[in-house]
Amino acid sequence: MNIIEWLHERGIAVNDEKLIRQAFIHTSYANEHKGIHHNERLEFMGDAVLQLWSSEHIFPLTPELSEGQMTRLRAQLVCEKALAMYARQLKLNRFLYLGSGEEKTGGREKDAILADMFEALLGALYLDQGMPAVDNILNEVFLPEIRHPGEVKVFKDYKTKLQEYVQTDNRSSLYYELVEETGPSNAPTFTMNVIVDGLIMGTGTGSSKKQAEQNAAKNAFEKMVSI
Repeated sequence: MNIIEWLHERGIAVNDEKLIRQAFIHTSYANEHKGIHHNERLEFMGDAVLQLWSSEHIFPLTPELSEGQMTRLRAQLVCEKALAMYARQLKLNRFLYLGSGEEKTGGREKDAILADMFEALLGALYLDQGMPAVDNILNEVFLPEIRHPGEVKVFKDYKTKLQEYVQTDNRSSLYYELVEETGPSNAPTFTMNVIVDGLIMGTGTGSSKKQAEQNAAKNAFEKMVSI
């Protein structure tokens, strides 16, 4: 079975098969096959779709959650480990296109690769079919978690811990900023800053933007709690 057949079984009739397959093409594969486009642009789109979809489903929960509670719940539900978990539940990693080196080093089970692939799929489905196709996927793996917010699997990530600390410390603004991307395209290193109320509070590096953000958050959290 391929990804197109898998989607057809779920009642999703694909218009642009090439676009959907692109969601599963890792940079390592694209670098070994000239003319093939990887999934990073689709990941960008999928991230935005996921933020909107999760916010729309968290907002009407009863009893009502505060802004801080909604932010923390969403952060837990869309963090890298959570997205990788959803991808594994759906067995989407079998459709990945990986370079030979990445395949040999276990790339098919790496959280960062699975999370990026999952977001890329959401982005591709949204561009191809709109929100109904996204609903089809997220209603299965995401909605059960939202319906029982008190039982959400807690992924102890530093981004969530930093967000919680910032909110309790009466600070209002927190965001992440890409500083630089170095190294070859098949093995990049990202450097991210975390900025709190206009000040750079932490810096981190990683093989993915999400990993770099986690390391930046860890750096900031450890400095802020020691002040």
